[in-house]
Amino acid sequence: MTARLTFHGAAECVTGSCLLLEIAARRVLIDCGMFQGPKTLKALNYEPFPFEPSSIDAVLLTHAHIDHSGLLPKLVRAGYRGPIFATRGTRDLCEVMLADAASIQEGEVRQLNRRNAQRGLRPVEPIYTGADVDPTLRLFQRVKFGETTEIAEGLRATWWPAGHLLGAASIQVEAGEGEEALNLLFSGDLGSGRQPFLPAPAGPSGVDHVILESTYGDRERIDLELTARRQALTDELRQAKAAGGPLLLPTFAVGRAQELILDLLAVMEAEPELAADIFLDSPLAIEATEVFLRRGWNQDTGSNPFEPLRHASRLHHLLRPQESDRLERLSGWHVILAGSGMCDAGRIRRHLKRLLWRKEVTVLITGFQAAGTLGRYLVEGRSAVRIQGEDVRVGARIRTLDSYSGHADATGLVEWLQARAPVAGTVMVNHGEPDAAATLAARLGELGQRASTPRLDETWVLTRTSAEPAPRDRPRLEAGQATRPDWHNERAAFLVALNEALQGLGSDADREALLDRLTAALIPRRG
Repeated sequence: MTARLTFHGAAECVTGSCLLLEIAARRVLIDCGMFQGPKTLKALNYEPFPFEPSSIDAVLLTHAHIDHSGLLPKLVRAGYRGPIFATRGTRDLCEVMLADAASIQEGEVRQLNRRNAQRGLRPVEPIYTGADVDPTLRLFQRVKFGETTEIAEGLRATWWPAGHLLGAASIQVEAGEGEEALNLLFSGDLGSGRQPFLPAPAGPSGVDHVILESTYGDRERIDLELTARRQALTDELRQAKAAGGPLLLPTFAVGRAQELILDLLAVMEAEPELAADIFLDSPLAIEATEVFLRRGWNQDTGSNPFEPLRHASRLHHLLRPQESDRLERLSGWHVILAGSGMCDAGRIRRHLKRLLWRKEVTVLITGFQAAGTLGRYLVEGRSAVRIQGEDVRVGARIRTLDSYSGHADATGLVEWLQARAPVAGTVMVNHGEPDAAATLAARLGELGQRASTPRLDETWVLTRTSAEPAPRDRPRLEAGQATRPDWHNERAAFLVALNEALQGLGSDADREALLDRLTAALIPRRG
């Protein structure tokens, strides 16, 4: 049996997971996620799908994070009417996440269209609206971990715990019988196996090909057990309070926010001198917490570890924008959690704009930051950044704490794959920036495993033991364009640098001379 697998997302980049599998006369999507990062990459979200949505027979969803599920309403809006298979936890999280994504798009498009009207530009439409979410949710069909489900005639799939997020799965797809059978395994996003609230990643062995994520494929992380992790957080809180506060935590609203709050509450109970009000300024995180309270039961412990979030007196939920605005009146020691985790959307940008220049503020980054995002620039040590069209000097302490990442590191990825051995064919390394994917593929090669790094929109032809790239049409992006800074990033960096240069000059005459030279370069004299 032969199959065709096309990487329409999460190839040459971390986001936009979307793979088209054509097998046994069926067309199946694994994930349908939103691109995040540079504006050139995010622009793909607005373009038509590179396939006909109505021709798809089924969608298999690994988990609810928006870079894996975020374009499902667009798919339905474009004509898809088939089933969306997902675990119960994934479906419940998608209910709140997709509605939130639609609301954010509608709000941002309204603001953009006001600016476009002022500039004489044409209005734009949101990718989808709240009206597209309910029809999408009605297509979900729940699956159970470890149970094989017929997803289309001649196709079977099994969801295995991935340990990345509530409901997150690796998906095994099988077609045919006997010697003609083809057995594929899509890792989805893999957890470290040491997260106290999630099962260890699992999966079958002896598959033909594996599609393996590589978010941290080129680095090792310190995965601390719970006590050590909370001690590391205690140290960060102590330093942040000593700086004069507040502590600002850009956070992914689903999973990361809930774990951080649990640890913050535990640290403050153990260290009363660090106690503070905790403001959760994320409607999505607040709604997602309700899902964790319903679905977070841990069979190993016989309890729901998120139960302390139900009646935490120090925790304040901020649902309305007016409540968020009131935080401007606060001073001294307090903690704010707001989305998004990469600082490229949501309420976190407003907090950064008003706090980032202050030296007594601490910003603690706790997750992966994709190329081209504001969070990436902060981690890289930029002295000034541009937020919502304004230059902001970085005076705050920028700290990172990697032990909260929901992704396995390079060693964890290799160990998970080795537990799936033997893999008869190829490991296709995706969902990573180019260096991370290439490093992991090389490491697998040294261990004797065939490995490849597919490119965006590239199709691979698969048999049981072989995987070969097919001739590729022109891709939607040039090589490297998905992760390098685009002209939008360069323009923002130039404007920041220009303003810093002007402020650093000694006189208005010097400033006028610099502007004259730039103007002459941009607008050549005529005649």
